[in-house]
Amino acid sequence: MSHTFDPITLEILWRRLISIVDEADSSVARTAFSSLLRDAHDYTCMFTDRQGRELAQGTFATPGQSGAMALGVKNLVNKFPAHFYKPGDVFITNDPWALAGHLNDVCVMSPIFYKDKLVAFTACVFHHSDIGGRVASDNHDVFEEGIFIPLVKLYDQGVLNQSVIDMIRWNVRTPDEVIGDIRSQIAANHVCSEKICQMLKDSGLESLDDLADQIIGLTEKSMREEIDKIPDGAYHARGLVEQMKGKEDIIIQAEVQVKGSDIIVDLDGSSPQVNWGGNVVFNFTYAYVFMAVKSMFAPDIPNNDGCARPIQLTAPEGSVVNCKFPAAVAARMGVGHFLTEVIYRALSGVLPRKVIAGSGGTPAAMNVFYGRRKDGKNWHSVIIRGGGMGASAASDGNYVYIFPANGANTPVEIFESDTPIIVEKRELLTDSGGPGKMKGGLGKREVFRIPDDEYAPIPPVNLGIQAGRYIYPAEGLFGGKAGTKAQFLVNGRPGNSYGLTQMKPGDVVTIDAPGGGGYGNPLERDVDMVVNDVKQGYVSIKSAKNNYGVVIDPQTNEADKIKTGKLRSK
Repeated sequence: MSHTFDPITLEILWRRLISIVDEADSSVARTAFSSLLRDAHDYTCMFTDRQGRELAQGTFATPGQSGAMALGVKNLVNKFPAHFYKPGDVFITNDPWALAGHLNDVCVMSPIFYKDKLVAFTACVFHHSDIGGRVASDNHDVFEEGIFIPLVKLYDQGVLNQSVIDMIRWNVRTPDEVIGDIRSQIAANHVCSEKICQMLKDSGLESLDDLADQIIGLTEKSMREEIDKIPDGAYHARGLVEQMKGKEDIIIQAEVQVKGSDIIVDLDGSSPQVNWGGNVVFNFTYAYVFMAVKSMFAPDIPNNDGCARPIQLTAPEGSVVNCKFPAAVAARMGVGHFLTEVIYRALSGVLPRKVIAGSGGTPAAMNVFYGRRKDGKNWHSVIIRGGGMGASAASDGNYVYIFPANGANTPVEIFESDTPIIVEKRELLTDSGGPGKMKGGLGKREVFRIPDDEYAPIPPVNLGIQAGRYIYPAEGLFGGKAGTKAQFLVNGRPGNSYGLTQMKPGDVVTIDAPGGGGYGNPLERDVDMVVNDVKQGYVSIKSAKNNYGVVIDPQTNEADKIKTGKLRSK
């Protein structure tokens, strides 16, 4: 007979499941080698029931990985019959079409056994800074982008497959770091397995089946109740994503149908796949469509399979949002991150208080630096940067925020210890946030210098950038204005923001992150808020007058209320 849990017991067990994954997350922070994982938190841990249905993920999971894993791990789990799995098995793959959309995202997956019975699966995806290949957005196919690992056993009943480790080691630039991070993934899965078995023992349960059914069912019910509150209809939006110079813009065309408690998103009309790394696989497209819908309708419910059930997605095969092998996919976030923004825009008319304006952190900028030190040793580092977040009806956009992805800015001290590069400047950019009743978040400037003294690396120093917003800034909503655009300069001149930049000692690179879009009419912004913006250096006196209609005395930094009233009236 199935077991039904009372509300208090259910909440206790549900929260315990989440705490187990969070403990696995913490083990990553303690054991990972790469700063991209250890400091920027570009990884996701999760576990499923024995059918592959997601039950819980880490609190700080990144949406692109977690949403794609919810689909991908379920497919991987059901690729083999239950009797195929044995205690001590560990699987590894980085197949972009099976999981999170590019080769750098490596998944390690393990079955969990309790009393000799298969009860669950645990998996984690790490964004490995180094996966070999040519590190640039302008690759033409996936073969240029690094080593492709099909789904294979890394451990067979506890016995390591050393050949897999050797194959990976000889295909990456920094093998100690990469293998160390894979071992961190194995450790995270071990934490999940051990703690889930302990929970089953403590609770007197033989499996997770009944608990999973109840958690997933209640989550689906809550999602459907919220979706059912908005009018049925078909809502449309269109987004433009810039390509490299000389190429046509990419179109993301979205129709969002609301039918009772179901949401059907159709991306028919989106551009065909392209001959550079901006292509997006179906799983990653789904992840950011899901991110938009989930954040509007049920932001506080922990993610699990029930959240996804009311959401259906169709995307034409061979399009940029459902590309076919062997398309280049390394820079998939350059297009994929915009999906959330387009879905927000489609539903902004019926949910104006649950959406935000365009964000400068869409897409997140990934800067990949690598080369050789003076002693000939390879070094490799990835930093992910956000821009200003879009404003909402209730608040200004956050400054320098990675959205809709979830990550952290690597501290300067960590980056400088990992590389021979000097960070000369990191500062917020005045006036970069789009003016509005609520102001878009500020972007920032970073200046990197390749030393030319005794610490100078062996040239060239390579830099691959995956970013955007160089042509089209983050748009405002409901009268709000756009934020500033991104900028990439090498020695003061515009650089190639899509190809591979090779630098020498003495070169200086400047990277400006764009600002977020504003929300609402800037002339409706509270005068005291504008004054505070000027005092903090977020808005210039000139912008306060031209965009907000607020006249500031440059001597006192206070508003001239009479002149302000006249100007705003005019």
